[in-house]
Amino acid sequence: MKLYYVPGACSLSPHIVLREAGLPFDLVKVDGKTKKTETGEDFTTLNAKGYVPLLVLDDGEPLTEGPAIVQYIADQVPEKKLAPPAGTLQRTRLQEWLNYITSELHKSFGLLFTPTTPEDFKPAVKEKLFTRFSFVDQHFSKTKQPFLLGNTFSVADAYLFVVTNWAGYVGVNLEALGELNKFQARVRERPAVGAALRAEGLLK
Repeated sequence: MKLYYVPGACSLSPHIVLREAGLPFDLVKVDGKTKKTETGEDFTTLNAKGYVPLLVLDDGEPLTEGPAIVQYIADQVPEKKLAPPAGTLQRTRLQEWLNYITSELHKSFGLLFTPTTPEDFKPAVKEKLFTRFSFVDQHFSKTKQPFLLGNTFSVADAYLFVVTNWAGYVGVNLEALGELNKFQARVRERPAVGAALRAEGLLK
């Protein structure tokens, strides 16, 4: 498999999951501005959507959209328990979290990363993001569990870890969310997470 990524972007989520899964893969860096890969290819010819992640399977089949990609990876190694079995209520809970992260968190960050977003609109976006992150913090406070689905790390935790990391870069202060910060610290200590961060040049 081959994962096309931009350092620190949402492609970090499937990157982490691939390492957690222990599956062989190659990394190809993409310049988010020029849409050129490190090998000189036009990324838009590989993925017409123009954004990462893109996972190309061994048979050449392309997969896009992070929540779909991470579930596919998890299903290749069910013994790793990165996702509950398909058809179970717990698998639906996983999808519930993936949908929340992608629509309520990830999508909102896009407005803060976009240069054309009016400055007077950004405080409202930041306030909404804080409210959405507060919901996650309250979930951890209520359940007293280390990960979103309980005691087992899942692909949803990888995705949450990645988008939460963006907060500091756009001025969303999450210091008051103690349980969420503990979650971030827990996930950062995982060997696969550290390896992914180092591979993308995000950690020495």
